[in-house]
Amino acid sequence: MDNPDLRQAICDTARRMNAAGLNQGVSGNLCARTPDGALLLTPSATAYETMGPADVVRMEMDASWSCPAAGRRPTTEWRFHRDILHARPEVGAVVHVHSPCAAALSCHRIGIPPFHYMIALAGGNDIRCARYATFGTQALSEAALDALADRKACLLANHGLLALGPNLDKALAMAVEVETLAAQYWRARQLGEPVHLSDADMAEVHAKMQHYGSTADPGHGNDAHPDEAHSDAAPRAAGARP
Repeated sequence: MDNPDLRQAICDTARRMNAAGLNQGVSGNLCARTPDGALLLTPSATAYETMGPADVVRMEMDASWSCPAAGRRPTTEWRFHRDILHARPEVGAVVHVHSPCAAALSCHRIGIPPFHYMIALAGGNDIRCARYATFGTQALSEAALDALADRKACLLANHGLLALGPNLDKALAMAVEVETLAAQYWRARQLGEPVHLSDADMAEVHAKMQHYGSTADPGHGNDAHPDEAHSDAAPRAAGARP
């Protein structure tokens, strides 16, 4: 069996995303890039609590696939996993979840604006909501790629969220952060649309985040970079912050 450690990491990450409240049942899915340029995917309709390394599906970039366990098939969302890894060489893992607050916003086809500076963690001044397309289709993959341009996360209309990272830990941490922001934005909207940070405000945030935690930036001491804040610990439930 190829890449046994990465296969186990996929199983562990799938269980962590459910334990963190990002997902439920057998919904959601994830993938990771293999050292030889293929991808490993969660199988379709398989309980994460009982999933083992042999259940994880290997897929080549031409969409041919194999699995050590008989009867397993790749997640129905394999297209956007394959296409994201093909289009974004810096991405090593993709996490897709149906988390409550992100999914609620996506059902209104609302993205997350710069109401909070931590939006910058996703790579831009907002977190977009991709246009609607049926799950598992090439149309959904194309919509996701458009919404992810220059971004590390997006919402999928009437569906959920996608989070990217160089590895599984950071992709999952990004999903936790986006769900937290979605929950905060949803609550803030109960009082009316919150104040949005300006482009100038966000430019300053992006500039500071480039050096956040660096010894070259004495104003931040030994703080960790925000993108790494959750990478060494189990993800927190939505709404929790350090």
